[in-house]
Amino acid sequence: MQLSILVIYLLAALTPWLYSKHKARTSNLLALVPAALTLWFASHIPLIASGEILVHEYAWIPGLDISLTMVLDGLSLMFALLICGIGTFIILYAGSYLKGHESLARFLVILLAFMASMLGLVLADNLITLFVFWELTSITSYLLIGFNHQSAEARKAALQGLIITVAGGLALLAGLVMLAGASGSYSLQEIFNGSEILTEHPLYVGMMICLLLGAFTKSAQFPFHFWLPNAMAAPTPVSAYLHSATMVKAGIYLMARLHPELGGTEFWITTLTSVGALTMLTGAFMAIRSTDLKKLLAYSTVMALGTLTLLLGLGTELAMIAFAAYLLAHSLYKGALFMLAGIVDHETGTRDVTQLGG
Repeated sequence: MQLSILVIYLLAALTPWLYSKHKARTSNLLALVPAALTLWFASHIPLIASGEILVHEYAWIPGLDISLTMVLDGLSLMFALLICGIGTFIILYAGSYLKGHESLARFLVILLAFMASMLGLVLADNLITLFVFWELTSITSYLLIGFNHQSAEARKAALQGLIITVAGGLALLAGLVMLAGASGSYSLQEIFNGSEILTEHPLYVGMMICLLLGAFTKSAQFPFHFWLPNAMAAPTPVSAYLHSATMVKAGIYLMARLHPELGGTEFWITTLTSVGALTMLTGAFMAIRSTDLKKLLAYSTVMALGTLTLLLGLGTELAMIAFAAYLLAHSLYKGALFMLAGIVDHETGTRDVTQLGG
């Protein structure tokens, strides 16, 4: 599993050389790697469905108890399939959407670096490793949103997204350190299999506030929802990949990962259902008012992220089944809709729905 992440980072490093040789065909060649990884992860579905958990251990900085141990279970497998599967189509789409653009190679480098970082985030077992990949997704997202750096709007949107997600990341780091202190381990597997009842720990409320701040900022929950529609200044492949299927789901992934050990308390249920419901209603209301195709889709994504948070807050068996089904469905349909909006914009020169009728 560590090799899959390393391969994508190496591919990103080789992209400028590949582009100098193959030009417009580069994206077709690059897409072969995530496509192969999708098939490789898919081959593990029967094993994971039977209840197995795959753990690949690798000591990174043993003296600080930091490892590059990767874990593949049901939750991380679903995210890995989304990251690599949708990523394959996004790379192919980006090659056509930005065909002839002078900075296409730079775009593909950052997109692949983001893909590897996101994959590392969902597979990481060590809390510090998870945080490192978490921040790498924020940095690569900043570079992708501000890709058209000549535009003041793109620069402003990129900086806004970076400030909010990095500030949330600092809160997350504090929460992860408290989680490690309370549980006595930096390994998620050891935390989940340990005898400590973390919900009764004196640090529980403070720890959850920090962890949820990190998750809420990343997943555009109210009142941090405004950065996501503003990030539509990015090229459409970025919106389709980061802002519907992957990065904004990182906070959702974190809450789902922590749910078995830290969920089910009155604080958890009240906070997640309240914030989720408020985000859902805000997103739905703003989507109805929007006339820009991408902003309309962005606000409906905010609505979907709020719904997922609400379902995690409820935490019943039926709610968790609905959560998994909606997470998968939303990633697939919203990624496709963003790409369709990009095609309409590319061919007509406008995303204003009031001008597209007829």
